[in-house]
Amino acid sequence: MDIRNIAIIAHVDHGKTTLVDALLQQSGQFRENQQVVERVMDSNDQERERGITILSKCASVSWGETRINIVDTPGHADFGGEVERILGMVDGVLLLVDASEGPMPQTKFVTAKALKLGLKPIVVVNKVDKPDARPDEVHDEVFDLFVALEANDEQLDFPILFASAKEGRAAAESDQLTDNMAVLFDTVIAHVPEPTVTGEGPFRLLATTLESDPFLGRVLTGRIEAGTVTQNMTAQALDRDGNKVDQTRITKVLRFDGVARTPVEEAHAGDIVALAGFGEATVSNTLCDLAVTESLPAEPVDPPTLAMIFSINDSPLAGQSGKKVTSRLIRARLLAEAEGNVAIRVTETADADAFEVAGRGELQLGVLIETMRREGFELSISRPRVLTRKDPESGATLEPYEDVVIDVDEGFSGTVMESIAARRGRVEEMRPSGGGKLRLSIVAPSRGLIGYHGDFLTETRGTGIMNRVYREYGPYAGPIEGRRNGVLVSISNGKSVAYGLMGFEARATLFIGSGVPVYGGMIIGENSRGNDLEVNPLKAKQLTNIRAAGKDDAVTLSPPRKLSLEQAIAYIEDDELVEVTPDSIRLRKRHLDPHERKKASRLKESA
Repeated sequence: MDIRNIAIIAHVDHGKTTLVDALLQQSGQFRENQQVVERVMDSNDQERERGITILSKCASVSWGETRINIVDTPGHADFGGEVERILGMVDGVLLLVDASEGPMPQTKFVTAKALKLGLKPIVVVNKVDKPDARPDEVHDEVFDLFVALEANDEQLDFPILFASAKEGRAAAESDQLTDNMAVLFDTVIAHVPEPTVTGEGPFRLLATTLESDPFLGRVLTGRIEAGTVTQNMTAQALDRDGNKVDQTRITKVLRFDGVARTPVEEAHAGDIVALAGFGEATVSNTLCDLAVTESLPAEPVDPPTLAMIFSINDSPLAGQSGKKVTSRLIRARLLAEAEGNVAIRVTETADADAFEVAGRGELQLGVLIETMRREGFELSISRPRVLTRKDPESGATLEPYEDVVIDVDEGFSGTVMESIAARRGRVEEMRPSGGGKLRLSIVAPSRGLIGYHGDFLTETRGTGIMNRVYREYGPYAGPIEGRRNGVLVSISNGKSVAYGLMGFEARATLFIGSGVPVYGGMIIGENSRGNDLEVNPLKAKQLTNIRAAGKDDAVTLSPPRKLSLEQAIAYIEDDELVEVTPDSIRLRKRHLDPHERKKASRLKESA
């Protein structure tokens, strides 16, 4: 049977996973009356809740005499490490572009990676059924993007299709959609080459993804570059330098059938398979026959740009809801994450109970924290900081910059541009994008964008759309103003009382309501002024034996401002932490004792 290996790449929310649903449905993978959940490839709880793809996943469909292996890749820039590895094991890509939005920052990012590897994309303009669709203009914009990314003549001569993945329809012309996706299947078979591999010689496979299975142990997925792999054969793993890191008996060879993995006795060159049995091998290792001495080339991955400190939870409420609270368990979990996710880097710190975790962005690290929280971990998380470098020639400090594309109503554009300028960003292009909206193309330091998304939604009253992607390291942009407001810090341990909270509600925004456990050093609200304020949320009304002349006023509080995990991480300053437990997200000062806080503040001022 012929084989085609393709990856589906696109900006976040342009319809990749929905397209895979349609391809699985129309290739006969599901019975006609079978109940199938939407976005079947987004199997992770957080993927369904957030509506994004976080982990790459493989599927396989048959069309005629050809088996098509499909890889659904993440669309968000923070998970770009997944995309880079996946492109190394496919022979073609479907580039999906929204018929209304057109090419976006992540479109540019993933397309550049694909073109650099010599892949020839098939462009699919999706969502042509939207009222504001402009498919022909988007086609021109994609061509301009390819030119800007220095695509060769063969890559510029790309096939173009128009589709509505949600309706399962596609065509070669934007106004003549058929009732099925047959034209897409045929185009893939015609334009994507067969795998450039050899069936001769010893078995070799480059491990592209790693996952842990409760029954099979470590499962490594990749494309077989040469030879044949069989169940129970003895194989080895080589690192990028050709050093042997593991040798084992392969206990399972799994091939993809629809979205399921099916055990097979053997698999041949060109096929994408998952192998079980290795105990030490990891991503970017070459899994091969014992006779092989040279490893396969592995793509270098863009470096992390953001870091946070993960430490044990040492607050007075520690251990009340989580079972995994020791530094030993946290360390083991972080190292396991870094092993399978090459975009994450874990470093030991001088403090034995704290670890520096570096990644691509706030969302990627936020997903990791949320995953650990659901697994029963308790953590203290520091404010994110960008990872700077030294220029090897001048010795100057360099910091990461991002491309930002903002779609905003014209009436809010001035406010947004003012905020971007305060964060050391610069507007490179401003043009109308239809419907009374403007599209701003901006370059800004990552440091200035930490925590900006919440402010941006406030500035645009929830109507603005912002997309970001890593661009490059550039000159240090200078100081950037931080949070302007101080916080309310509790001085007491116990449960908050409505009467006590009412006393300072008029000059603050509360983060908690009444009856909530609090402790000394915990942040319970935002002050309306720039200084921190120490307060007693446990203060109760004094009772006397004299009856009041009139009825006492009932205490009514405004609903507290609840911060999500990402909002909390972006909100805190350097002297504050986010306390994360399975049940709660709390803000606190790094030093709970007020005397320690004053001492640390004086040391910082003198420094």
